[in-house]
Amino acid sequence: MAFDTNFLSTNIQVPRLNRLSDAFQLNGSEIIDYTHFSLSLSSRTQFAIWVAWNIDGSNLKRIARKGAGFFEDSRIPSESQAGNRLYKNNPLDRGHIARRVDLVWGNHEEAKKANSDSFVFTNIAPQMDDFNQSGKGGVWGELENALYDQTEMDRSRVSIIGGCIFHEDDREYRGYKIPTEFYKTILYEENGQLKTKSFILTQDLTRLSFLDLEAFKTYEVAPSEIEAKCNFTFDEAIHQASVFDVNSFAQTERQPLYRPSDINW
Repeated sequence: MAFDTNFLSTNIQVPRLNRLSDAFQLNGSEIIDYTHFSLSLSSRTQFAIWVAWNIDGSNLKRIARKGAGFFEDSRIPSESQAGNRLYKNNPLDRGHIARRVDLVWGNHEEAKKANSDSFVFTNIAPQMDDFNQSGKGGVWGELENALYDQTEMDRSRVSIIGGCIFHEDDREYRGYKIPTEFYKTILYEENGQLKTKSFILTQDLTRLSFLDLEAFKTYEVAPSEIEAKCNFTFDEAIHQASVFDVNSFAQTERQPLYRPSDINW
């Protein structure tokens, strides 16, 4: 099963693209399905516009990463997806958008298929190896874990929408625009009430120019800010559940989140 819009008691639809012409069409649809996640792929950038996935925290399985390899989706032309040619012999890592450990739930065969599907290049984005390997991702890499640790959510179920944010001045590398920002919108329920938190991660790519790498920073944002940056529209239920007011302070006054405990779930 792909992303389930009825996974929570509140129906959550995937984002509605404002520029449908940018989305790769598979069998007449801009939505491409995998095990426990779905996505839309940009024909322009060759990366996912959004990835939506479900986590059943009460039914997670321990599936070894060993033996799983990155692969191109055979349903999609190679030139329409950013494959291994981008990542050879440089400091870029293949970073999962939907985390592998988030997807491995259900019965054993289902979890194994989700584990394998997570390595498809359409679910991968370039991340600096310092961020992806050494734990310097900090808060960003711990968002899901912090949610489970710090809340009493209904049925241990979470839905997440995440992806890359591109800008006109993003640098190109090997023919690809390289994102410097990523986003995640996390949805869960407490006592039957939908709650949501949205975050943006910034990463510095200066090491690709052989300069020093600056710190990664994570900020809490309003869903509408992600919409404006990504040119899509979230389900109205997400806006209704968000208590974060984008106009409450200027963007320049924002303080980065340094630890999971900084988040007020």
